[in-house]
Amino acid sequence: MMIVNELAISDVIEIIPDRFGDNRGYFSEVYNKEALERHNISLDFVQDNQSYSARKGVLRGLHYQLPPFAQDKLVRVLQGSILDVAVDIRRNSDTFGKWVALEITAEKGNQILVPKGFAHGFITLKEHTIVAYKVSGYYSAECDRNIRYDDPELAIDWPHLDDELQLSAKDSVAPYLKDAQVFE
Repeated sequence: MMIVNELAISDVIEIIPDRFGDNRGYFSEVYNKEALERHNISLDFVQDNQSYSARKGVLRGLHYQLPPFAQDKLVRVLQGSILDVAVDIRRNSDTFGKWVALEITAEKGNQILVPKGFAHGFITLKEHTIVAYKVSGYYSAECDRNIRYDDPELAIDWPHLDDELQLSAKDSVAPYLKDAQVFE
């Protein structure tokens, strides 16, 4: 069993798998295709990705891939916690340019489903955070895109941490949404 919650943008979904615990710890079925299909979520994942961030304040994103290599992402945290953000970049959507955020923690075991047509990013809230996510499309350098995390038009409310924000070189020079190639 699992709990499925729609977030403020209905296409982005929080999934909370059941945990069965005892004095040894817990067991959780974190992905079950049939269980998700009962919630009208039908995806074929082709790749698992994992990232490790040694420090809190590591910001990764906002990333996405254009068709034909667009990706749905099912994101969870194996250790630590993140604030995960999904930005609607479907130009013809009523929520174009809007974003939704969800804190995902290893302790809670919750996940976020970020569909195609959304830019995705997260910031680590704890040291030694490990994030794992399934994707429905293979990586393509030619289709890989990103948007600035601090685009004033998006006005994402990233947490202010004591540590200095850490970005990749690619993310520090990403274009603003108005200049980015998005989903038409």
